[in-house]
Amino acid sequence: MSEREIGLASPDGTLEVSVRIARKTGLWGISYGVRYAGRTLLQDSPLGLVMDGDTALEGPFEVEVVGRCEHDEWWEPPYGERSRIRDRYSELVVLLRERSHRHRSVRLIFRAYEEGVAFHYAFPERFGNGRLAIREELTTFRFPIGCMAYEEHGTEGEYVKKSVHELGVRCERPLTVEYPNDMYVCLTEGGLTDFARMLLTSTGDGAIVAHLDGPVEAEMPFRTPWRAVIIGERPGHLLERNILVLNLNEPCALADVSWIKPGKVIREMTLSTAGGKRCVDFAVRMNFQYIEYDAGWYGHEYDDVSDATFVSVDPDRIKRLDNHDGLDLREVIDYANRHGIGVLLYVNRRALERQLEELLPLYKSWGVKGIKPGFVQVDSQHWTRWLTGLVEKCAEYRLVLDIHDEHRPTGFSRTYPNLLTQEGIRGNEHFPTARHNATLPFTRYPAGAGDYTICIYDDRLKTTRAHQLAMAVIAYSPLQFLFWYDRPEQYRGEPELDFFRHVPVTWDDTIVSAGEIGEYAVVARRSGQEWFLGAITNEQARSIGVELNFLDPGRTYRAIRYADGEDGTVIMEQEINRETYWALHMAASGGVAVRFVPES
Repeated sequence: MSEREIGLASPDGTLEVSVRIARKTGLWGISYGVRYAGRTLLQDSPLGLVMDGDTALEGPFEVEVVGRCEHDEWWEPPYGERSRIRDRYSELVVLLRERSHRHRSVRLIFRAYEEGVAFHYAFPERFGNGRLAIREELTTFRFPIGCMAYEEHGTEGEYVKKSVHELGVRCERPLTVEYPNDMYVCLTEGGLTDFARMLLTSTGDGAIVAHLDGPVEAEMPFRTPWRAVIIGERPGHLLERNILVLNLNEPCALADVSWIKPGKVIREMTLSTAGGKRCVDFAVRMNFQYIEYDAGWYGHEYDDVSDATFVSVDPDRIKRLDNHDGLDLREVIDYANRHGIGVLLYVNRRALERQLEELLPLYKSWGVKGIKPGFVQVDSQHWTRWLTGLVEKCAEYRLVLDIHDEHRPTGFSRTYPNLLTQEGIRGNEHFPTARHNATLPFTRYPAGAGDYTICIYDDRLKTTRAHQLAMAVIAYSPLQFLFWYDRPEQYRGEPELDFFRHVPVTWDDTIVSAGEIGEYAVVARRSGQEWFLGAITNEQARSIGVELNFLDPGRTYRAIRYADGEDGTVIMEQEINRETYWALHMAASGGVAVRFVPES
C-alpha cells in the first residue's frame, strides 16, 4: 500500500490535521499530525486499537474518504460558564476496510475546531460477529522536542512540571503541555459513557500514548469516546476554549430541565437536627440554595452493614461532638423546604451499589433535592457504565448530583445536566498550596466543573482569605461548596463575606484576563449585567496590570474590591469603566475578588 495523506482544516483555517496511511506507521499503518498557525503541535502520531478474537483489524486496508462536512450552530445550556455556545467544526470521515475481510471496517472521524481537534473510532452495525473486544488503545500524541507537561496522578494529586520525555505512566487527564514557542495544549477525552477511562503514559521519546483502564466489550454499532486536544496561544485559552469538551457530547436528553437548580451549599457538620436548622438559617442569610448532610448520617460509610434507607448517625461521629441532639432528617428537610433551601445527602458508593433502586425513590419522597455519591469507582468500562446509569436514574427522580472523589468530567453534563458538578480535584480537603491553586485553571478546569470546597476560617489554610474569596470566581462549580470546614456560628458578620452572598455559581460569559501556569490567574465572569473577577497568586507577592476591556463600552461600574491588607481583608470601592487602568496588588499566597455593578 503506497502512502496517502488526507487533510482537514478548521473553519477559520488556523488548525490543520493531516491523516496519513502508510506501509510502516504502526500496527494499523495510520497516523495523524496537527499544525496550528503554521506551527507543528503534534508530529506524525500513530493511531489504532488492539482487539481480541476474529474482530482484530490489522490491514492492509482499503482507504476511502466517505464524508466531509461543515457544521456551525449555537446552543444554549441550562447553565454553564457561558450562556451560549458555538459548535463549529470541519469534519472528515475516513473508512478503513480490511482487504482480506471486507466485513471488518472502521471509520476514523476527525473534527477540526477553532478551539482544537478531536477524533474517535466508529464501528458499523455489521462488524465481525457483531461484538467488539478492545484490549488496548494505540492512540498517540507525539510532541516536538522541548515540550513540558504538568503531570498529575490520582485526580487529587499535586501537579509537577517536567519534560514530556520524563513523564511517568498512567498520568491523569486533562494533561496540559507547554511548548517552547508559547503554545499550549490540553489532552483530554469527551463523551465517556461506555468505555474504560483513558489515562496517559509517556513512551520516553516525546510521545504520549493513551492507556485504557481495562478492556472494553461492546455490541455493534459502537463509537469510542473522543480524544480531544484543546489548543491555545496563551494559558487562559485552555479554560476559555473548554467548550470543546461539551461540544463532543450529545445534546440534552431531558425534556424538562426547570427543576435543575445550581446553587451555593454549606455542609452540615454536626449531623444533628439543630445543626441542620442552623445551616438552613445561615443559608437564607447568605443567599445560599442548599445545605448538605455529609458522611455519617446513616452510619459509617465504609461499613456494609450501614443502611442508607434510614437515619442512624455514626456513633464515632457523635462521640466527637458535644450535646448531640439526634438527627430528625425529615424535620430538617421540611424546615429547609419552607425556607426555600434544598437538602443534599452524601451517600457512599457502597450503599448506592447495593440499594440504588430503593434509595432514589425514597429520597425523592423525603423531599431531598440531590445526592453526593462518594468514592465512586471510575476506572473500568463497567464502572463507567454504572456511573452513567446512576446519573440517568437520578434524572428520572429529579435529583441533582455532585460526584465526589475520583470522577473527572468529560462533558456528560451537556446530555444530563442534573450532573451539576464533581470533585476530581485537589481542593481544600487537602489544603493545597497557592501555587497549586494557580495551576488549576489551566490544568484541571479545562475539563469542566470541579468542586473545590472553599473555606474561610480553618487555620490549616495555606492561603489568605482574599485568595479564598477569589476562588469562588476562579473555581467553576454549579454546586459551589463554601465554608467547607466552617460552621455558621463562626460567622461574625465580616463584611468581606458579602462577596459570597452576591457571587453566582453559573455564568453568561467567562474570560481569562491574565495568567501563567502555577504563578497567577485572573478570571472574569459575567452574570447578567454584573461582572465578577477573581485573581490569585502563588507564594510570591505581585502586582498585575489588568485590562477591563470586558466591561461594556460607555458604561460606568461601581467596583467593590476585596484585597489582602496588613490586618485582614480590605474593602475598597471606586467608579471605573473599561478604559480604567487597574493594578491588582496581591500578597504572597493572596488574591483579589471584585464585583462590578453597573451604574444605572
